[in-house]
Amino acid sequence: MGKRLSATPRNSASQANRGMALEELLNRANEQYMARGVAVIHKRPVPVKILRTQGTRIISGFLEAKSTVDYSGVYRGHALEFEAKATREKTRFPLDNIHSHQVEHLRSCMAAGAICFVILEFSQLHEIYYAPAKMVIDAWDAGASGGRKSIPYEDVQVMCYKLQSGRGVVLDYLATVDELLRQTEVVVG
Repeated sequence: MGKRLSATPRNSASQANRGMALEELLNRANEQYMARGVAVIHKRPVPVKILRTQGTRIISGFLEAKSTVDYSGVYRGHALEFEAKATREKTRFPLDNIHSHQVEHLRSCMAAGAICFVILEFSQLHEIYYAPAKMVIDAWDAGASGGRKSIPYEDVQVMCYKLQSGRGVVLDYLATVDELLRQTEVVVG
């Protein structure tokens, strides 16, 4: 595979908000894709049962069910399923950031023909990568069998695609999807 694009520097996020900063960036990108008529991609809501509110503020509640992945949608006639994860680690991506039900969801969707991936942010390095789901699933399976419980940063640099802004989109991850679809068409055609 190999590196594709250079990263867009961003401000560091606190430990509590690091995933939120990435999700806000992806939500903006998805709004830009939708406004251009390029793709329909939505953030999945977390299934929460609200028990008590005070005005517009939620006071108590609980998760009703395990969520699948963060985003799903359609692009160029293909189903997309992907998760967004951030880490403050500089040398590895810890696999405990991803839950087993998310891995199984990606595995099932991939088997059904969806384009599946994980967007990984190394917040301390100001780098964001497109990680093919197969790579993440293989690493997860190896960790579950007693192997390494993380993906080394060096492997991410080689096997994933660095993302940046482009084509008028704040984080143009669909440029990587386009490239991978082109590669598939060349192999098949």
